[in-house]
Amino acid sequence: MPFLGDTFNNALENNDIAVKPDPITGRPALVYYDSAYPLAPETYEGRETEILGLSDKAAIARLHAQQPYRLMTCRDLSYRRFFEITGLAGVRVEDADVFNDTHRLILALVHSGAVDGLRVDHVDGLADPKAYLERLRQEAGPDCYITVEKILAAGEHLPDDWPVSGTTGYEFMAALSDALVDGGRIDLLRWAYDNVLGKQVDWPAELRATKVLMADKHFAGEFTTLVKLAITIAESEGVALDETSARSALRELLVASPVYRTYGTAAWLTPADQALLHKVVEKVSSGANAPSHEALDYLMRLMTGEVTANVADKTAAFRVRLQQLTRPLMAKSVEDTLFFRQHLALNEVGAEPMPRTFSLKHFHAQMKTRLERQPDTLSATSTHDTKRGEDARAHIYTLTEAPDRWAAGVARWRNINHAYVRRLDVGPAPDPAVEWMLYQALAGVWPATLQLQDEDGVKALEERFFAYVEKALREAKLRTHWSDNNVIYEKAVLDYARRLLSTDNHAFLTDFTITMQPFIRAGSVNSLVQTIIKLTAPGVPDIYQGSEAQDFSLADPDNRCEPYFAMLQRQLSEHQIPVVNSEQGWLNGRLKQHVIARLLHMRQQTPAPFRHGDYLPLTATGKRADNVIAYARVHATAALLVVVPRLLFSALEGSSTGRPTIHESQTEIVLPASLAHRRYRDIVNQQEMVLTDRIDLGSFDESQLFLVLMG
Repeated sequence: MPFLGDTFNNALENNDIAVKPDPITGRPALVYYDSAYPLAPETYEGRETEILGLSDKAAIARLHAQQPYRLMTCRDLSYRRFFEITGLAGVRVEDADVFNDTHRLILALVHSGAVDGLRVDHVDGLADPKAYLERLRQEAGPDCYITVEKILAAGEHLPDDWPVSGTTGYEFMAALSDALVDGGRIDLLRWAYDNVLGKQVDWPAELRATKVLMADKHFAGEFTTLVKLAITIAESEGVALDETSARSALRELLVASPVYRTYGTAAWLTPADQALLHKVVEKVSSGANAPSHEALDYLMRLMTGEVTANVADKTAAFRVRLQQLTRPLMAKSVEDTLFFRQHLALNEVGAEPMPRTFSLKHFHAQMKTRLERQPDTLSATSTHDTKRGEDARAHIYTLTEAPDRWAAGVARWRNINHAYVRRLDVGPAPDPAVEWMLYQALAGVWPATLQLQDEDGVKALEERFFAYVEKALREAKLRTHWSDNNVIYEKAVLDYARRLLSTDNHAFLTDFTITMQPFIRAGSVNSLVQTIIKLTAPGVPDIYQGSEAQDFSLADPDNRCEPYFAMLQRQLSEHQIPVVNSEQGWLNGRLKQHVIARLLHMRQQTPAPFRHGDYLPLTATGKRADNVIAYARVHATAALLVVVPRLLFSALEGSSTGRPTIHESQTEIVLPASLAHRRYRDIVNQQEMVLTDRIDLGSFDESQLFLVLMG
């Protein structure tokens, strides 16, 4: 029972453990601060008064030794946890009885027809994901739609032999950033961020630091268990492996892993995983923190099973437990630590934290790969685990389009609010990185239609924003943490955040809202564009609860609130496309909701091009070629054409109407012969048109924001 801050003997010596009545049952228990651990009845029955009066530490120790559990430090684990939550023990679904007991209700719901599909969360935490999924498929039947929560690294794919339809869609979010981020200007945003920090961020070093922190502290129990197991195996084989060398070598393997996990079983490691492991070992061996080559080679032997027969079982356990550790270690170091330490716009689950290039060409390539490999995989834009809701992320994309204007705004806001930065012994609160985070979070979460005089709206935003700030500070694990709160530091930063939204902070709020208007307008376009792509590109669109309207949520629990279903239903029934296609309609999200309804209806009525249609990128030429995303889905005689705008920040400012549009003179999209000279119907407004061998964007009405045509 690894719930003590120190060893049992030390806790007992410090009078932190005593025998007292359980506050709920009144029966004798070992009490450690606010936690009571029940005693086995046979160890005290008939002696309750005597036991409750124990003050002799040796007697308490003997009583503890008679229990069917052992209280110990959180650094020592004898079981697998869900991430770093010690109170949630892992379930061994590889055991047939455990599988049957834990899946009885799930499978009953599937077989009754109440449930059509299953989403397998945290699949990488299982001992043997493939074997589990094969058992699940066998029990659920061939028609059950099954997806797995799996974060894919760049260039990584789900194993081909998994009997699932695909992932829960995080890689789709990452792909969208290729279409909506200004790849030509994002380096200027990185430079602006570095300038605020006063140094250039060393992203590889930052990632290494968070992984080392996870291995040495947050997953110290799992890490130590693996080290001890490796040493035990080595001793059985007569191999000299000391703890220091084993720790260093194992730590470097964990830090250098480029993927969330490999998929070796208790019996073997796949050839692909062996090749990956060799690359990792080669990288570690030549790195600046290279451990003992002998220790590294021996761990490699354990992973590949090159050991004597007498230690085969222990080696298999080592391989499985190591793979079960790499996933939570990666997730907690990247998603739940690094993303809250370095705040450069694009931190999102499924995305690479390292700087990279962004291009529309890469987006199209990823969509073609999705169609080829997993046409029925989910396409998600918001989930219960995203760091920002889809509309907040769509707004933040626009910072890459005008990094100079954003940087100038941050500089002004920091100056306006400079007097509210507190000087603490640990440094300024907030420090420059946290200041940037606060303004960036506000930029994402600020609704397009929120006015400063709307006191209720601002108040509702305050409550959500402050909760996020507290979470962000603790997840960063720099000056405060969930288990060790720095109250003074947190209060100083929260006071600063509170000041930002104070109604008497007129200078800041006025400047902020004026500065944000072009970002909000361009972000509203991004929101609609990513929605249309999600509904028409390869994959199954996943519409997270309530996000058919605007989703400006931040990290959980903000993104787990119950939607206003009655309001959503009312909006859908009261307004038609001509109304919501007004400026107010695309700013307040009603156009988004109606487009979703129309396109889902079309997917239902004509599923073939959406599910099986080829994905054909279409090339735009002319003045605004870089501001257009165009592609077609073609199946048999059915064709779907999609034309949507991108990177409209500058175009919106230069527009006489200030309204987004695909109407662009001297910009054309050439159609291949299979798509040319056909009659098409606009899915949204139901108008019909005949296209020649090209689409002349200058010929469309200036109010036209996008084209989704079925022919």
